[in-house]
Amino acid sequence: MHPAYVTEQFEQLAMEAGLPPIRLHDLRHGAATILLRAGHDMKVVQETLGLSSITIASDTYTSVLPDLARESAEDAAAIIVNAGKRRQRPRALKPVPPGDGNPRGTTEAAS
Repeated sequence: MHPAYVTEQFEQLAMEAGLPPIRLHDLRHGAATILLRAGHDMKVVQETLGLSSITIASDTYTSVLPDLARESAEDAAAIIVNAGKRRQRPRALKPVPPGDGNPRGTTEAAS
């Protein structure tokens, strides 16, 4: 099929469906944006669109989602904060075995 014919058919179908004016090529950008928004790796975007390099994908599509970098930073910060919380948990107190010189049978932390 001739590219112009495909474009005309797409535009006609989009108009009949009541969609806003959109170029056929815009669907490609939309697909990349949706993949990135869904959390897929840039390599997946590159391969899905058939781009020759991941650099082209990265240069073109990361600017489409300015909040992606902020969300990534927040996700990384949450991992660090949660790791710190795990380290700060109080250790469970262990009972002291009988006959160790502690007549009251209290735990290690209390002695």
